[in-house]
Amino acid sequence: MIAVPSSIDQVLDLLKQEHYVADRAFATVLFLALRMGRPLFLEGEAGVGKTEIAKVLARGLGRKLIRLQCYEGLDAASALYEWNYAGQMMAIRLGEASGEHDRSKLAADVFSEKYLVKRPLLQALEPDPAGPPVLLIDELDRTDEAFEAFLLEILSDFQASVPELGTIKAPAPPIVIITSNRTREVHDALKRRCLYHWVDYPDAQRELAILKEKAPAIPAKLSKQIVAYVQAIRKEDLFKVPGVAETLDWATALVELDALALDPALVSDTLGVLLKYQDDIAKMQGSRAKEILDDVKAGNHG
Repeated sequence: MIAVPSSIDQVLDLLKQEHYVADRAFATVLFLALRMGRPLFLEGEAGVGKTEIAKVLARGLGRKLIRLQCYEGLDAASALYEWNYAGQMMAIRLGEASGEHDRSKLAADVFSEKYLVKRPLLQALEPDPAGPPVLLIDELDRTDEAFEAFLLEILSDFQASVPELGTIKAPAPPIVIITSNRTREVHDALKRRCLYHWVDYPDAQRELAILKEKAPAIPAKLSKQIVAYVQAIRKEDLFKVPGVAETLDWATALVELDALALDPALVSDTLGVLLKYQDDIAKMQGSRAKEILDDVKAGNHG
């Protein structure tokens, strides 16, 4: 079992080893979450690297990654467990066909672990030789308050009750990463169970470092122009400004087009990689795209 980092510097080393570029403030709160055994609540815009941190931790610590992708209408059965009803019915019919009519015995057989369908939260409570898994609860803000209350109960004691089997308790708490895109406010009661960090868009220096780490084949001149252009676009009045994920996608697309430097036509033709709403694309095409690019080349951005 790989031990959790024992210092902030070791956290930074682990992140760097897994090609995740983070500042010391983030490494500090991550270190504290690991050492204190507290869930880490990461809030921020989409595409800034919140989900990736769970994947990085799982790889770096050699742990299993268990992901609960949240959505509107998510309930306890989908998140914790449910029974394989088709399998249970088949077992009952086979039992009756073989002459077994003892209802209590049939019930004991069908309500056994064999027919239990374990969902992410229950999977995260199971022991693992590699150590407690990394549980990613992704985009919690998509669920409702009822699910939040249910999740709060699970995170309080890291145990769950299955009436037919009893209480299942984690031998050691999983490493929990909760993310939110802040489409709605998550209740304070849940936040109090966690350590909190706002994941912001990176500054130009860190975004350039991310680009070099994730896409080292991109020419240095093009990388600087890409970062400067994206940084400038984020200051525009757009419905959805691009995140780091879009920066990386755009950089990859430009390399596929054999670009060595940005030009107005190239920017306009590829805005659909960087921006995801037609109104934003229309606003940035043409003269505005050229104005920003001229500023970038003049060194007024980045």
